[in-house]
Amino acid sequence: MAKDLMTILLVVAVSFGSLFVTGCESDAQVGSAIGALVGAGIGQLAGGDSESTLIGAAVGGTAGYMLGNESDRKNAQAERAYMRQEMNTVMVKVTNSNGSIIQVPLRKQGVGYVGTRGEYYSILPTEGQLRPVYGF
Repeated sequence: MAKDLMTILLVVAVSFGSLFVTGCESDAQVGSAIGALVGAGIGQLAGGDSESTLIGAAVGGTAGYMLGNESDRKNAQAERAYMRQEMNTVMVKVTNSNGSIIQVPLRKQGVGYVGTRGEYYSILPTEGQLRPVYGF
């Protein structure tokens, strides 16, 4: 009977925990919530009393937060790198002989621009300058 009650309480706790996780906005928050739930379950199974459950929840929540926070940090770095690349890219439209239009990305490098084929332009090239290289 006690094991059945414990199983039911564990299922209820995990269900409520999943509700909390859906409201989290960062990996650190999700990691903390999941870590606390897992830690509480392990603490309860290991010690069988409230103190063990609380210690497990605290340790699991802390570990989950640390792992999730590291993931957030890496995501933020990748986003900053992407934004820097986007800020240094200019798109120039080139109209082809059949009327179709392509966009040529040029990366700012120093005072000039570099095309996707490695060619360097000392100033922002015009459509006419790019057509022989990228158009038809």
